[in-house]
Amino acid sequence: MNSDSKTAPMPQASDDDASKLRRELEDLKAEHADLKLLYEATIEHGEAVEDQLAEYNILLTKTQERLEAELRDAGNYVHSILPEKRVSFPQADWLLIPSTELGGDSFGYHDLDEDHFAIYLIDVCGHGVGAALLSVAIINVLRANALADADFRTPSDVLEKLNNAFPMERQNNMFFTIWYGVYQRSTGQLSFASGGHPAAVLLRPSADGPEIVSLGTPDGMVIGALPDMPYDGDSFQLRSGDRLLVISDGTYEIEDDKGATLTWNQLAEKAKSATGPIPQAVYDWLAAFNGTAPLPDDFSMMEFTF
Repeated sequence: MNSDSKTAPMPQASDDDASKLRRELEDLKAEHADLKLLYEATIEHGEAVEDQLAEYNILLTKTQERLEAELRDAGNYVHSILPEKRVSFPQADWLLIPSTELGGDSFGYHDLDEDHFAIYLIDVCGHGVGAALLSVAIINVLRANALADADFRTPSDVLEKLNNAFPMERQNNMFFTIWYGVYQRSTGQLSFASGGHPAAVLLRPSADGPEIVSLGTPDGMVIGALPDMPYDGDSFQLRSGDRLLVISDGTYEIEDDKGATLTWNQLAEKAKSATGPIPQAVYDWLAAFNGTAPLPDDFSMMEFTF
Protein backbone atom coordinates (compact mmCIF):
# COMPACT_ATOMS: atom_id res chain seq x y z
CA MET A 1 0.00 0.00 0.00
CA ASN A 2 1.36 3.33 -1.00
CA SER A 3 1.76 5.63 1.97
CA ASP A 4 2.58 8.62 -0.18
CA SER A 5 -1.21 9.54 -0.79
CA LYS A 6 -1.97 13.21 -0.06
CA THR A 7 -4.90 14.75 1.98
CA ALA A 8 -7.51 16.58 -0.23
CA PRO A 9 -7.40 20.41 0.19
CA MET A 10 -10.38 22.25 1.95
CA PRO A 11 -12.50 24.35 -0.45
CA GLN A 12 -11.85 28.10 -0.18
CA ALA A 13 -14.59 30.76 -0.31
CA SER A 14 -14.37 32.79 -3.43
CA ASP A 15 -14.35 36.56 -3.48
CA ASP A 16 -17.83 36.46 -5.00
CA ASP A 17 -19.23 34.50 -2.05
CA ALA A 18 -17.69 36.92 0.42
CA SER A 19 -19.17 39.87 -1.40
CA LYS A 20 -22.56 38.20 -1.37
CA LEU A 21 -22.39 37.67 2.38
CA ARG A 22 -21.38 41.26 2.95
CA ARG A 23 -24.32 42.49 0.86
CA GLU A 24 -26.76 40.30 2.79
CA LEU A 25 -25.35 41.59 6.07
CA GLU A 26 -25.72 45.18 4.92
CA ASP A 27 -29.30 44.49 3.80
CA LEU A 28 -30.12 43.04 7.23
CA LYS A 29 -28.64 46.09 8.94
CA ALA A 30 -30.66 48.40 6.69
CA GLU A 31 -33.87 46.43 7.32
CA HIS A 32 -33.22 46.56 11.05
CA ALA A 33 -32.72 50.32 10.87
CA ASP A 34 -35.98 50.70 8.92
CA LEU A 35 -37.86 48.59 11.47
CA LYS A 36 -36.42 50.67 14.29
CA LEU A 37 -37.58 53.89 12.61
CA LEU A 38 -41.03 52.38 12.00
CA TYR A 39 -41.31 51.31 15.65
CA GLU A 40 -40.27 54.74 16.91
CA ALA A 41 -42.72 56.43 14.53
CA THR A 42 -45.54 54.09 15.63
CA ILE A 43 -44.89 54.85 19.31
CA GLU A 44 -44.81 58.57 18.63
CA HIS A 45 -47.97 58.40 16.50
CA GLY A 46 -49.73 56.27 19.12
CA GLU A 47 -49.02 58.85 21.79
CA ALA A 48 -50.41 61.54 19.50
CA VAL A 49 -53.54 59.46 18.86
CA GLU A 50 -54.02 58.91 22.59
CA ASP A 51 -53.73 62.66 23.19
CA GLN A 52 -56.26 63.33 20.43
CA LEU A 53 -58.69 60.73 21.81
CA ALA A 54 -58.39 62.27 25.26
CA GLU A 55 -59.29 65.68 23.80
CA TYR A 56 -62.25 64.17 21.93
CA ASN A 57 -63.48 62.46 25.11
CA ILE A 58 -63.35 65.75 27.01
CA LEU A 59 -65.23 67.48 24.19
CA LEU A 60 -67.80 64.66 24.03
CA THR A 61 -68.35 64.82 27.80
CA LYS A 62 -68.89 68.58 27.68
CA THR A 63 -71.28 68.25 24.73
CA GLN A 64 -73.26 65.52 26.50
CA GLU A 65 -73.49 67.61 29.67
CA ARG A 66 -74.71 70.59 27.64
CA LEU A 67 -77.34 68.50 25.83
CA GLU A 68 -78.54 66.98 29.10
CA ALA A 69 -78.84 70.45 30.60
CA GLU A 70 -80.81 71.67 27.57
CA LEU A 71 -83.11 68.63 27.77
CA ARG A 72 -83.73 69.36 31.45
CA ASP A 73 -84.52 72.97 30.61
CA ALA A 74 -86.89 71.84 27.85
CA GLY A 75 -88.57 69.36 30.21
CA ASN A 76 -88.97 72.06 32.83
CA TYR A 77 -90.57 74.33 30.24
CA VAL A 78 -93.03 71.63 29.17
CA HIS A 79 -94.06 71.20 32.82
CA SER A 80 -94.23 74.95 33.34
CA ILE A 81 -97.08 75.33 30.84
CA LEU A 82 -99.20 72.69 32.55
CA PRO A 83 -102.15 74.08 34.55
CA GLU A 84 -102.24 74.53 38.29
CA LYS A 85 -104.15 71.84 40.16
CA ARG A 86 -107.58 73.09 41.20
CA VAL A 87 -109.34 73.06 44.54
CA SER A 88 -112.24 75.17 43.26
CA PHE A 89 -115.12 73.70 41.27
CA PRO A 90 -114.49 71.57 39.33
CA GLN A 91 -111.60 70.19 41.35
CA ALA A 92 -108.68 68.94 39.26
CA ASP A 93 -105.71 66.71 39.99
CA TRP A 94 -103.25 65.32 37.45
CA LEU A 95 -100.07 63.37 36.89
CA LEU A 96 -97.68 63.50 33.90
CA ILE A 97 -94.61 61.26 33.82
CA PRO A 98 -92.86 61.11 30.43
CA SER A 99 -91.16 57.85 29.44
CA THR A 100 -88.07 59.78 28.25
CA GLU A 101 -86.64 63.23 29.00
CA LEU A 102 -89.17 64.73 26.60
CA GLY A 103 -92.49 63.17 25.67
CA GLY A 104 -95.36 63.98 23.35
CA ASP A 105 -98.16 64.20 25.93
CA SER A 106 -99.56 67.44 27.27
CA PHE A 107 -102.87 68.73 28.61
CA GLY A 108 -104.68 71.70 30.00
CA TYR A 109 -107.96 73.20 31.17
CA HIS A 110 -109.23 76.74 31.49
CA ASP A 111 -112.38 78.87 31.55
CA LEU A 112 -113.65 79.87 28.13
CA ASP A 113 -116.13 82.22 29.80
CA GLU A 114 -118.07 82.31 33.07
CA ASP A 115 -120.22 79.36 32.02
CA HIS A 116 -117.89 77.14 29.94
CA PHE A 117 -114.82 75.23 31.11
CA ALA A 118 -112.55 73.55 28.52
CA ILE A 119 -110.61 70.31 29.16
CA TYR A 120 -108.11 68.80 26.71
CA LEU A 121 -105.35 66.20 26.51
CA ILE A 122 -103.14 65.56 23.46
CA ASP A 123 -100.71 62.79 22.60
CA VAL A 124 -98.21 63.47 19.79
CA CYS A 125 -96.81 60.36 18.12
CA GLY A 126 -93.28 59.49 19.20
CA HIS A 127 -90.99 60.98 21.81
CA GLY A 128 -88.11 63.42 21.98
CA VAL A 129 -87.59 67.04 21.02
CA GLY A 130 -89.76 67.01 17.88
CA ALA A 131 -92.79 65.53 19.63
CA ALA A 132 -92.39 67.88 22.60
CA LEU A 133 -92.15 70.97 20.35
CA LEU A 134 -95.34 70.05 18.49
CA SER A 135 -97.09 69.24 21.76
CA VAL A 136 -96.20 72.65 23.21
CA ALA A 137 -97.34 74.42 20.03
CA ILE A 138 -100.77 72.73 20.14
CA ILE A 139 -101.27 73.37 23.85
CA ASN A 140 -100.39 77.04 23.45
CA VAL A 141 -102.93 77.35 20.62
CA LEU A 142 -105.65 75.79 22.77
CA ARG A 143 -104.68 77.65 25.90
CA ALA A 144 -104.81 81.00 24.09
CA ASN A 145 -107.98 80.15 22.10
CA ALA A 146 -105.89 81.04 19.06
CA LEU A 147 -107.37 78.73 16.43
CA ALA A 148 -108.79 80.73 13.54
CA ASP A 149 -112.60 80.59 13.16
CA ALA A 150 -112.96 77.85 15.79
CA ASP A 151 -115.85 77.76 18.25
CA PHE A 152 -114.03 76.59 21.36
CA ARG A 153 -117.33 75.70 23.03
CA THR A 154 -117.99 73.06 20.33
CA PRO A 155 -115.49 70.17 20.61
CA SER A 156 -116.11 68.73 17.13
CA ASP A 157 -115.38 72.11 15.55
CA VAL A 158 -112.15 72.45 17.53
CA LEU A 159 -110.94 69.08 16.24
CA GLU A 160 -111.82 69.95 12.64
CA LYS A 161 -109.90 73.22 12.84
CA LEU A 162 -106.92 71.59 14.55
CA ASN A 163 -106.81 68.92 11.85
CA ASN A 164 -106.47 71.54 9.12
CA ALA A 165 -104.09 73.73 11.12
CA PHE A 166 -101.60 70.91 11.85
CA PRO A 167 -101.32 68.68 8.74
CA MET A 168 -98.70 66.02 9.35
CA GLU A 169 -96.83 66.80 6.12
CA ARG A 170 -95.97 70.18 7.63
CA GLN A 171 -95.09 68.68 11.02
CA ASN A 172 -92.27 66.31 10.03
CA ASN A 173 -94.91 63.61 9.40
CA MET A 174 -96.07 63.71 13.02
CA PHE A 175 -99.74 63.43 13.93
CA PHE A 176 -101.48 63.55 17.30
CA THR A 177 -104.55 62.34 19.12
CA ILE A 178 -106.78 64.45 21.33
CA TRP A 179 -109.69 64.35 23.76
CA TYR A 180 -111.42 67.74 24.05
CA GLY A 181 -114.38 68.50 26.28
CA VAL A 182 -116.39 71.53 27.43
CA TYR A 183 -118.29 71.57 30.71
CA GLN A 184 -121.22 73.99 30.97
CA ARG A 185 -121.76 75.03 34.56
CA SER A 186 -125.33 76.28 34.17
CA THR A 187 -126.65 73.00 32.73
CA GLY A 188 -124.13 70.43 34.03
CA GLN A 189 -123.65 69.15 30.49
CA LEU A 190 -120.29 67.88 29.26
CA SER A 191 -119.78 68.09 25.48
CA PHE A 192 -116.81 66.17 24.08
CA ALA A 193 -115.09 64.78 21.00
CA SER A 194 -112.01 62.62 20.48
CA GLY A 195 -109.70 62.12 17.53
CA GLY A 196 -107.90 58.76 17.64
CA HIS A 197 -107.75 59.05 21.41
CA PRO A 198 -108.87 56.78 24.29
CA ALA A 199 -112.26 57.53 25.76
CA ALA A 200 -112.40 59.38 29.06
CA VAL A 201 -113.51 57.39 32.11
CA LEU A 202 -116.49 58.65 34.10
CA LEU A 203 -117.01 57.24 37.59
CA ARG A 204 -120.53 57.83 38.89
CA PRO A 205 -121.34 57.18 42.57
CA SER A 206 -123.97 54.51 43.27
CA ALA A 207 -125.10 52.34 46.16
CA ASP A 208 -123.15 49.36 44.79
CA GLY A 209 -119.98 51.33 44.12
CA PRO A 210 -118.97 53.61 41.27
CA GLU A 211 -120.48 52.97 37.86
CA ILE A 212 -118.12 53.19 34.86
CA VAL A 213 -119.13 55.20 31.78
CA SER A 214 -117.04 55.55 28.61
CA LEU A 215 -116.98 59.06 27.13
CA GLY A 216 -115.42 59.16 23.68
CA THR A 217 -116.16 59.29 19.95
CA PRO A 218 -114.31 56.19 18.73
CA ASP A 219 -114.69 56.89 14.99
CA GLY A 220 -112.64 60.09 15.17
CA MET A 221 -109.50 60.11 12.98
CA VAL A 222 -106.10 61.11 14.38
CA ILE A 223 -105.37 64.80 13.91
CA GLY A 224 -103.30 65.83 10.89
CA ALA A 225 -103.60 62.68 8.78
CA LEU A 226 -106.21 63.80 6.22
CA PRO A 227 -107.47 67.31 5.41
CA ASP A 228 -111.06 68.47 5.88
CA MET A 229 -112.07 65.54 8.06
CA PRO A 230 -115.41 65.84 9.90
CA TYR A 231 -115.50 64.91 13.59
CA ASP A 232 -118.48 63.77 15.61
CA GLY A 233 -119.32 65.22 18.99
CA ASP A 234 -121.32 63.85 21.90
CA SER A 235 -122.54 64.99 25.31
CA PHE A 236 -123.26 63.62 28.77
CA GLN A 237 -125.18 65.03 31.71
CA LEU A 238 -122.97 65.22 34.78
CA ARG A 239 -124.15 64.92 38.38
CA SER A 240 -122.70 66.05 41.66
CA GLY A 241 -120.02 63.62 42.81
CA ASP A 242 -119.09 62.42 39.31
CA ARG A 243 -115.38 61.97 38.67
CA LEU A 244 -113.93 62.31 35.17
CA LEU A 245 -110.59 60.80 34.14
CA VAL A 246 -109.07 62.12 30.93
CA ILE A 247 -106.24 59.79 29.96
CA SER A 248 -103.56 58.92 27.41
CA ASP A 249 -103.04 55.37 26.16
CA GLY A 250 -99.88 55.22 28.28
CA THR A 251 -102.11 54.81 31.35
CA TYR A 252 -102.96 51.22 30.44
CA GLU A 253 -101.02 49.96 27.39
CA ILE A 254 -98.40 47.99 29.30
CA GLU A 255 -97.83 44.26 29.75
CA ASP A 256 -98.96 42.68 33.01
CA ASP A 257 -97.08 39.98 34.90
CA LYS A 258 -98.39 37.35 32.44
CA GLY A 259 -97.25 39.24 29.33
CA ALA A 260 -100.75 40.38 28.31
CA THR A 261 -101.36 44.04 27.48
CA LEU A 262 -103.71 45.78 29.91
CA THR A 263 -106.99 47.20 28.61
CA TRP A 264 -109.10 50.31 29.05
CA ASN A 265 -111.59 48.26 31.08
CA GLN A 266 -108.87 47.06 33.46
CA LEU A 267 -107.74 50.64 33.94
CA ALA A 268 -111.32 51.72 34.66
CA GLU A 269 -111.78 48.92 37.21
CA LYS A 270 -108.51 49.90 38.92
CA ALA A 271 -109.59 53.54 39.04
CA LYS A 272 -112.97 52.48 40.42
CA SER A 273 -111.33 50.74 43.39
CA ALA A 274 -108.66 53.38 44.05
CA THR A 275 -108.54 55.27 47.31
CA GLY A 276 -107.10 58.75 47.34
CA PRO A 277 -105.92 60.55 44.16
CA ILE A 278 -106.62 58.24 41.21
CA PRO A 279 -103.74 59.33 38.91
CA GLN A 280 -101.08 58.38 41.46
CA ALA A 281 -102.84 55.12 42.36
CA VAL A 282 -103.01 54.05 38.70
CA TYR A 283 -99.40 55.00 38.08
CA ASP A 284 -98.23 52.97 41.08
CA TRP A 285 -100.27 50.03 39.77
CA LEU A 286 -98.57 50.20 36.35
CA ALA A 287 -95.10 50.77 37.79
CA ALA A 288 -95.42 47.54 39.78
CA PHE A 289 -95.62 45.60 36.51
CA ASN A 290 -92.55 47.34 35.09
CA GLY A 291 -90.14 47.07 38.01
CA THR A 292 -87.53 49.81 38.11
CA ALA A 293 -87.71 50.52 34.35
CA PRO A 294 -89.60 53.58 33.08
CA LEU A 295 -93.00 52.98 31.53
CA PRO A 296 -92.91 52.31 27.77
CA ASP A 297 -95.05 55.38 27.02
CA ASP A 298 -95.85 58.73 28.59
CA PHE A 299 -98.27 58.52 31.50
CA SER A 300 -100.85 61.34 31.47
CA MET A 301 -104.05 61.49 33.50
CA MET A 302 -106.31 64.28 34.70
CA GLU A 303 -108.96 63.71 37.39
CA PHE A 304 -111.91 66.11 37.74
CA THR A 305 -114.45 66.01 40.54
CA PHE A 306 -117.83 67.68 39.92
